[in-house]
Amino acid sequence: MKHRIGFNALSRNHAERKALKRNMVTSLFRYERIETTKAKAKEIQRAAEKLITRAKVDSVHNRRVASANLYDEAVVNKLFTEIAPLYAEVNGGYTRIIKTASRFNDSAEMAILELTKKTEKSEKKAKAKEKKADK
Repeated sequence: MKHRIGFNALSRNHAERKALKRNMVTSLFRYERIETTKAKAKEIQRAAEKLITRAKVDSVHNRRVASANLYDEAVVNKLFTEIAPLYAEVNGGYTRIIKTASRFNDSAEMAILELTKKTEKSEKKAKAKEKKADK
């Protein structure tokens, strides 16, 4: 039996896995949507949802915990001021995984990890892209 296997090691040692999670969670909060492999998306989803739950209560301790798990202070600020208020009355389900076609070179299962609710800035960017496409 496989006891106490609570996460996917992603074929990396502890330091590499920690750095990978920090990079990808930072990118998820910055761009609100990332494309990665399905296994990585599942691990990143766990970390991102825990941070969003913490960010609902804006305290010094929660900001320090978030800063320890994210690389960019601007992203930490965005998490607490823009992202977390969107989910104030929701208990979980902050992100979704959308499966896409497999990667060409190694046939890895690919997925898009995105936040379920978008901030106003990202909505404005999407509308601007639609207007450019219409022209």
